[in-house]
Amino acid sequence: MTNTKTTKSEKKSKGGIKSDKNKTDKKIKSEKNSHKYIFVIGGVMSGVGKGITTSSIGTILEAKGYKINIMKVDPYLNVDAGTMNPTEHGEVFVMNSGLETDQDMGNYERFLNRSLEKEDYMTSGMVYKYVIDKERALGFGGRCIDADNIRDEIVTRYESSAKKNQSDITVVEIGGTVGDYQNVMFIEAARVMKLRHPRDVVFVMVSYMPIPNKIGEMKSKPTQNAIKQLNSYGVHADFIIARSELPVDKKRKEKIAFACNVPVENIISAPDIDSIYDVPVNFEKDQLGEMITRALSLPHKITNMRGWKGFITNVSKAKEVSSREVKIAVVGKYFDSGDFVFSDAYVSVIEAIKFSAYKLGVKAKLSWLNSKDFEKDPKKINELKEYDGIIVPGGFGNSGIEGLIKTIEFARVNKIPYFGLCYGMQLLVIEYARNILGWKDANTAEINPDSSHLVIDIMPDQKIKLDNGHYGASMRLGAYGAIIEKGTVAYKAYGKTEISERHRHRYEVNPLFVDEIKSAGLVFSGKSPNGKLMEIAELPKDKHPFFLGTQFHPEFLARPLDPHPLFTEFFKAILEL
Repeated sequence: MTNTKTTKSEKKSKGGIKSDKNKTDKKIKSEKNSHKYIFVIGGVMSGVGKGITTSSIGTILEAKGYKINIMKVDPYLNVDAGTMNPTEHGEVFVMNSGLETDQDMGNYERFLNRSLEKEDYMTSGMVYKYVIDKERALGFGGRCIDADNIRDEIVTRYESSAKKNQSDITVVEIGGTVGDYQNVMFIEAARVMKLRHPRDVVFVMVSYMPIPNKIGEMKSKPTQNAIKQLNSYGVHADFIIARSELPVDKKRKEKIAFACNVPVENIISAPDIDSIYDVPVNFEKDQLGEMITRALSLPHKITNMRGWKGFITNVSKAKEVSSREVKIAVVGKYFDSGDFVFSDAYVSVIEAIKFSAYKLGVKAKLSWLNSKDFEKDPKKINELKEYDGIIVPGGFGNSGIEGLIKTIEFARVNKIPYFGLCYGMQLLVIEYARNILGWKDANTAEINPDSSHLVIDIMPDQKIKLDNGHYGASMRLGAYGAIIEKGTVAYKAYGKTEISERHRHRYEVNPLFVDEIKSAGLVFSGKSPNGKLMEIAELPKDKHPFFLGTQFHPEFLARPLDPHPLFTEFFKAILEL
C-alpha cells in the first residue's frame, strides 16, 4: 500500500521548489524589464572616434523613440578635468551642475540636443576618492577593502546614471584603449554586468584599420589583436566599428569575423568623412541601430531622423561653392602644441561658430591665431583686417594677454565685429578702460593685483579659496541666471529678459568701477539677478556693428539643431556689413 502522507521535510522541500520557481520567474521578469547598456571600447590606438561613435549610437536610438543617456568614463586619476592643461588634454567642458569634464561630454550634449547630468561622468579619481573616503569614515564597517570594492562602486555608478535619467538605454564610452591598465576596472565592471544580465548588455569595439603608405593595403591584424586582448578580459565584442581612411571591404570584414568570432554583418565600416555629423546617418544606412536593439532584445521601432537630416542638408548647402564665405579669426593663447595648432582647446567655440554659420547658410572659414605672435611682432596685428569677424575665447594666466588686448582694440577701432567669451569679455573691459577712459594701468587682479584700476577683480569668496590652496572645482561653475536689458544687442539676440548660461571663472568686473565705465559708453546689457555681477558688456549698435563680450561661456549651450543666439547674432552683424 502506498503511503500518501507527506512528511514535514517533504512539504518544506516542495515549498522550497515552489519558492525557487517564484524567484526564477521574478528574475526572468526583472531581466525582461531591466535597463539596457551599451559599452563602447577603443582598440589599437587613441583618437579613433569612440566619442563620436558613442554620440551617434545615442542619436540613432533616440531617433527610434528610446530614452537615452550617455555616460563617459575617463580612466585618469584626476577627480575631474578642471585642473588639466588645455594644450595637452583639450577643452574643459562645463555642465549645468558645474562639473568640469572631458570634451566628449560636449559632443554628447550636442548630438542629443540636451543637457546631461553630473552622474553621466566618471573618472578613476572620483571612484577611488569616494571609496577611500568611505573607508576612512568606517563606511565599510572595518572590513578590508580591495579592488572588488572599486569594481562594485563603478557598477553602482553605471546603474545610478541610468536611474537618474530614467532612461531605457545607457551608452557608456570607456576612455582609453583596450590593453591600457588604467581602464581595466571599468571593463571588469561592465563584464560583471554582462554576466548578471546577459540580455541587457552589449559591447561595441571601435578599432582602427591602418593603410601603411609604403604597403598600400588595409591591415586587419591590429584589430584582431585588440579583440583578442578584450577577450582576455572575459569580454566579447558584439559589434566592431572599423575605422579607416577608406571603406572596409567584404574580404577584410570576413577576415575579422573569422578571427574574432563576430558576425560579418556586425562589422560596420566607418571611413574618414568631412563632417562628424554625418556619422549617425551613415550608421543608420548600415542599420546599426536596428541590429543593436535586436541584440538587446528590444522591439523594432521606426527611426525618425528628419530633424538631423535637415541639419545635414544645411551643412551641405553652406559648403557649396556658391555660398558666401565668412572669414573668422579665433585669437587665443592655447594654440601652442609643438609644430601643430591644437584647436581641441576651443572645440565648443569652433562648433558653435559652425552651427550658426550653417543656420544662416554661410561658409565659416576659421583661422587660429596665436595672440603671442602679436606681442613678438606688433605689425602683425594689421593682418586682422583680412577677417570679417574676430573671436577671443576663454583662458587663464598672463601669457599672450597684451596681444589679446591689442586684438580687441584693433577690432573696436576698425569696427570689425568682435565677440569675447569669458576672458574675452574681461579683456574687452580692460581695453576700454585703458583706451577710452585713459586708465593706462587698468588690469585684472589675475595679472597685476597692484594696479590702481583693477577693473577686473577676484570675488571675495574666490580669494579665500585660493589662499587656502583650493583650486580644483572651486571657481564659479555651472548654470547661473541673468537679466537682459531691453533695447540692447543682447536682447535682440535672445528675444527675452531672463536667461541661464554656464560659467567657469574666478574674476568679475569690479563693481567699484562699473558706473564710470558705463558713463564712458560701455553698456552692461546682462547682469546677475541681484544686479551685482556684470554678465554681458557691449557697445550700442550705433557705435559698433557688434562689439560684445560675455562673462559666461555661451559655446557650451550651442547645439547643431539649436545654435546659440549670440553666435548667430554675431554672424548676422557680419552679413549686414
